[in-house]
Amino acid sequence: MDQGPTRADAAGGADGPEEIRILAATAILGYGFPDASFAAGLARRPHVIAADAGSTDPGPYYLGAGESFTDRTAVRRDLERMLTAARSLGIPVVVGSAGGAGAAPHLAWLREIADEIAAERGLRLRTAVIASDVEQDAVLDALRAERIGAVPFGPELTEDDVRASTHIVAQLGAEPLVEALRDGADLVLAGRAYDPAVFAALPLLHGFDEGLALHLGKILECAAIAAVPGSGSDCMLGTLRRDHFVVEPLSPDRRCTPTSVAAHTLYEKSDPCHLPGPGGHLDLTDCAFSPEGERGVRVTGSRHVPAPYTLKLEGARLRGFRTVSLAGARDPVFIRELETVVAGVRERVADNFPDLKPEEYQLLVRVYGRDGCMGALEPHPVVGGHEVGLVIEAVARTQALADTLCAFARSTMLHFGYPGRLSTAGNLAFPYSPSDFHAGAVYEWSIYHLLRVDDVADLARAFPVHWTDLPEGAP
Repeated sequence: MDQGPTRADAAGGADGPEEIRILAATAILGYGFPDASFAAGLARRPHVIAADAGSTDPGPYYLGAGESFTDRTAVRRDLERMLTAARSLGIPVVVGSAGGAGAAPHLAWLREIADEIAAERGLRLRTAVIASDVEQDAVLDALRAERIGAVPFGPELTEDDVRASTHIVAQLGAEPLVEALRDGADLVLAGRAYDPAVFAALPLLHGFDEGLALHLGKILECAAIAAVPGSGSDCMLGTLRRDHFVVEPLSPDRRCTPTSVAAHTLYEKSDPCHLPGPGGHLDLTDCAFSPEGERGVRVTGSRHVPAPYTLKLEGARLRGFRTVSLAGARDPVFIRELETVVAGVRERVADNFPDLKPEEYQLLVRVYGRDGCMGALEPHPVVGGHEVGLVIEAVARTQALADTLCAFARSTMLHFGYPGRLSTAGNLAFPYSPSDFHAGAVYEWSIYHLLRVDDVADLARAFPVHWTDLPEGAP
């Protein structure tokens, strides 16, 4: 591979570079990317390769349990290709929300993978490791000082919530990532981070407009999902200039359109014009999207509006243990009487276990084909087909109790009598034997709140950059 751009290229002349090219390899580290697309991106001489490695989308389990929702083999494959390419080009790799949820065990897990790669591929990586964990005592102090508030429509935080949390992380802004790049990191491994931060860090280091840099990062965080057809397993290139940026997919089978890029800008946002983040919000009121070449889109008008600095805190606590039974039903009379059946099953469970208080367990029945996706929010809760799928779920303080409750609910529903029933055989069809599955520990969000930071200088002290050379122990 030809020698590509170096840090000196990114530094530019006296006034800094006119553009910075950012290669987003994949939507989440471990989701994969085609070799051809990645090679096309490398041929464009990027100044940094970046990837967001995590999300809260898979739910609280992974943060609470300290496990990754991405496969280790897949993560290693992605990271190995990124690191070897970056070393050939002399550019850094930046990864945020390490290991999926970004807590200490996730960060250690990804650091171990990077160390293995460095050792086996003969790489020497000056590595910046930035933890995002927040100690319970620090959260309690902030809560008592009234520096923690609820997100819109969210509950207020209590001290019991904090004490019950197994892991607590803060969604870091770009500041520690910028510091790591300023000090010459070959690899930045960050804990939980604001998704656009890993892409915006290098541009912010070189003085590019914060609004444009963060908006570009907002689009690049999901790689080629903003293209048509969209994919989280393909590469995207972002080119940031002083007054605009351009995004373009690197597969010839995809293209960006003003509609696809504008639509992705609204992804996961409740307000189409104001996107909050650490230290302010993006104001997209005057944003414009226009075609650029055959497959790219130019974006102008993005502005960052400073505001009191806040960090989103995330924490998870153990709720209990889950057992699940999957079943199907086709009898139209059973489907018609399903509410009666479910209510009757709940009554039988409560009657059969009188020593259990209602708050000690949870029995859920999800009806796919009616309202399995949206539950009570479903606007049309009417069965539209000839059969439904049922997920019978019990959550209790122990796995054994969850097993018992799920088995009793399943067997009761299997033989439950209902008005109009013609057959005395089973009501349900089971796709598996055994019919019940131990789903293990259940976690729930205990903290999803905003922490006010009164002095931004405190960020460097709370979330310092730790330096190491990978592989560890190498001469």
